Amino acid sequence: MLGRWAQGWIGVIGILVLLELIVRVGIIPSRYFPPMTTTFGTLFEQLGQASFWEAVLQTLQGWALGLGIAALIGIPLGMLVGANLLVYRGLRPIIEFLRPIPSVALIPLAILIYGTGMESKVFLAAFASTWPLLIQSIYGVRDLDPVQRETAQSFRIPLRDRLLKVSLPAAIPYIATGLRISSATALVLAVTAELVIGAPGLGRAINTARAGGVPDLMYALTIATGLLGWFLNVVLSRIEARALHWHPSHREVAQ
Repeated sequence: MLGRWAQGWIGVIGILVLLELIVRVGIIPSRYFPPMTTTFGTLFEQLGQASFWEAVLQTLQGWALGLGIAALIGIPLGMLVGANLLVYRGLRPIIEFLRPIPSVALIPLAILIYGTGMESKVFLAAFASTWPLLIQSIYGVRDLDPVQRETAQSFRIPLRDRLLKVSLPAAIPYIATGLRISSATALVLAVTAELVIGAPGLGRAINTARAGGVPDLMYALTIATGLLGWFLNVVLSRIEARALHWHPSHREVAQ
């Protein structure tokens, strides 16, 4: 584990050193792309600013609300759709039609309905992150062992008990994967809404730095956004590994 961790960081450090050298030798003008040492210096300065942490919390608020709404809609609906073959076949064309719609294409609609505040950001994040959870929940329920499904039907177990005690345990690994995908999607859409619409958060701070001609601050905030996404993914991965320690894939990783 230590070796894998070190190899990952060696790759990151190597890329940062390469970017530093490219700027220092003049291949890329520093006024457009500051050296990494300057950018990280600005990032460390921002860590002591209250405005930076306020922007981080505003972005996290939009991410959490969007992901939470997506989970409340996508997981129960996906399990209900996946539990009935006729409903699954009937709704699949509609799902496949709506799922590829780019969420950024709904920005004018979000502005028209909700304005340029937090509501638009949450709406876009929730819409985009609902689909991975919905699809993964459907696949998780559909992947249930036919023997288990037929046994539950033979004993006339009520639908609610079948979903909670038979289908849900089988679908949890799929739902966990959907949560990690939806988490990244919700963060991307939250920051996109802040950049385009001007909702408060890291995205608006990045746009303000760009408009003000402060490239080192712009790149520092961009790196902070990437680190935030990485941190959220690590947290969800740890929760998934702890909750699914019984699953074969996690037992193999642990070994």
